Amino acid sequence: MSSRPATLTAPQPWFTEKVLMGQPWAEYRRGLFTPFNAVAAFVLAIGIPIIVYRFAAGLGATTNLSQTNPWGIWIGFDMLCGVALAAGGYTLATTVYIFGLDDYHPVVRPAVLTGFLGYVFAVLGLMCDLGRPWNLPIPMVYSFGTTSVMFEVGWCVMLYTIVLALEFSPALFQWLGWQTLRTYLLRATIGLTVAAVMLSTLHQSSLGALFLMAPTKLHPLWYSPFIPIFFFVSSIVAGLSMVIVESSLSHRAFQSRVDHHVDMDKLVLGLARAASVILFAYVFLRLQGLADSGRTDLLATPLGLWFIAEIVLFAAVPCLLFAHGARTRNATLVRWTAGWSVLGIVVYRLNVSVVAYNWEAAERYIPSWMEVWTSLTLVTTGILVFRWIVNRMPVLRDESGH
Repeated sequence: MSSRPATLTAPQPWFTEKVLMGQPWAEYRRGLFTPFNAVAAFVLAIGIPIIVYRFAAGLGATTNLSQTNPWGIWIGFDMLCGVALAAGGYTLATTVYIFGLDDYHPVVRPAVLTGFLGYVFAVLGLMCDLGRPWNLPIPMVYSFGTTSVMFEVGWCVMLYTIVLALEFSPALFQWLGWQTLRTYLLRATIGLTVAAVMLSTLHQSSLGALFLMAPTKLHPLWYSPFIPIFFFVSSIVAGLSMVIVESSLSHRAFQSRVDHHVDMDKLVLGLARAASVILFAYVFLRLQGLADSGRTDLLATPLGLWFIAEIVLFAAVPCLLFAHGARTRNATLVRWTAGWSVLGIVVYRLNVSVVAYNWEAAERYIPSWMEVWTSLTLVTTGILVFRWIVNRMPVLRDESGH
């Protein structure tokens, strides 16, 4: 009795396998009709024309910026907050590749990807804010202002974005099947991590140093000669908290892509211990800055009460909750606290750059709806790009066993 030959499955075209995730085009297209995609499409349908209009009509037609208030949420939120929340890349890479805590390796790639996208979209937000964004490369190649803080920030942000791209490229090359290039980039991991630490230390603190040039414009409770240290330490807090939030959401949203052998609760609790210690140092430094300012008399004013609320509610309380959650092994509490801590860093950066800046000016800055929608568009686009990459590339699970 003759046996029938086994049926061989024909290999799928590259585009179908890599981009459409092995689905026929009709099936893939039907999968795009989800509530989240509908909301994202609505945001982009309004936001993209606004961005085009901003470059066509200028800042005056789309923002509430003025000579008194030359920057707003595109700097305060998109740049200062975006760079802080993207600090998980260098924080986790340092933890794993320099300090040797290999247990946290499963969250390095998503942290690096989040950092890379955070910097890319922070730069896009900066370009929306610049009156002549086409002149952005000039300080890099022509006018070397080596004594300028902004010059140092620009160069460090540019170089660090390149480093993040190189750190994430092994996942890209693994997806594309370019094993030789992937091997070369993996050998450079330690060097890239060291470069990331140096560049991040420089520009995270230098973003705070920008405000040292405005002692008469920044409210005395927020102005301090220690503000570069505040920005650097708060970036570590933001990075650790953002990794907890991102990993928790990713492992819920992309369950088919994660490595289920990883004990995420254990990793989250470990990150909570570190976040609690760093937050304790951050609160101490902020109180030291308050004592050094000699302006405790301003604490009874409305902005002074808001300063107290920022320190207590958005720094001291998360510090205690992180410690309590880690001690009682309550991963759920830690995850919610991480979200609150991320909000706290955003509040601090916005206080420095918007709320407490030009605090005595008669003309107060309130962002226009187009400014807010542009920032919402950038955030939405970043989430969509992150989801597209995670669904296709080995981000939440290293399929090579590296």
